[in-house]
Amino acid sequence: MESRALARFLAIAAVLVVAACGATPSGGGGKSPAAVAIVPGGPHPYFEPMRQAIVDAKADFSLSKGIFSVPTDWKQDLQNQLLTSLASQGYDGFGIFPTDGNAANGIVSQLAAKNVPVMAVGGCVQEPTKTTFCLATDTGASAYTGAKAAIAAMGNKGVLLHGTGLVTDPNTVKRIDAVKRAVAETNGAVTLITIGDIDIDAQTADTAINQALAAHKDITGIITTAYNPTVAAAKALRTLGDKRIKMVGIDDDPVVLQAVTDGFLIGTMGQNPYGQAYIAAYAINQIHMGCKKKSDAPYFIDSGTLLIGPDKIATYKDDFKTLTKSIVSGFKAKYLSC
Repeated sequence: MESRALARFLAIAAVLVVAACGATPSGGGGKSPAAVAIVPGGPHPYFEPMRQAIVDAKADFSLSKGIFSVPTDWKQDLQNQLLTSLASQGYDGFGIFPTDGNAANGIVSQLAAKNVPVMAVGGCVQEPTKTTFCLATDTGASAYTGAKAAIAAMGNKGVLLHGTGLVTDPNTVKRIDAVKRAVAETNGAVTLITIGDIDIDAQTADTAINQALAAHKDITGIITTAYNPTVAAAKALRTLGDKRIKMVGIDDDPVVLQAVTDGFLIGTMGQNPYGQAYIAAYAINQIHMGCKKKSDAPYFIDSGTLLIGPDKIATYKDDFKTLTKSIVSGFKAKYLSC
């Protein structure tokens, strides 16, 4: 009787072990799915698609919880407090846009010390960092593509106005350098005017763009590489009613898309904030369940960009979702060891 009981116990135990190992075939560690929070550095329209992304990711990846939560202001201590609060509520994986690319490493290190995976979304945390990946736009490539398109529409000559964000932001530095490179390739045929630090809010951008247009009547092209300057310039060109100035913006505010449709902009450089959060949630969940970053995997992963001209207005969101699904489908094989 004792030998039969022992055999039965061992058989049941074996079944339980197999079941446990097979319960999470998409992960590597047999743990339950992650509770993922997407936490930008502060309020900004750019991040709004991330709200739906985490809802979709929760459903698609069977996350235990998913939330999109934003600090009330762009201050690192406020983001730190929010992350700490969410961790105390059981969230064990985070996608963050750093309020401060360097200072954010403090809270990231605290979370990583507790084996909580953290991804940078939309903007990278300064390396070295405990964030596993940075899922963001290749800002230099996007700005270069946009500038080249604007310059071509100008007939490869004239005066190009560049309106952008905080010049202390590494992404802004890349954008400024990229636009300068595109202008340099005209061998002096295009003159560049750059105004930075104008993405703080809508009023700052409106004032700066309109003052620049009033002061430089010879402007024949505009490239904007930040959200608020793009909306401000689109409104200004509509008010002027003159399509002589050729402009390429960034992002997909409805004002901007309507300006593209109506011919006041030749296009706008679409980014993929939805994909950044969705892919991050997938990666966080995989790492939470036991996968590891491959030793040769890069830190930065390009989430994609697209010049949205009139022909792309109706399809660009689907285009980005297709791209996002494609990145997710190959993510584990390319970047993870499970």
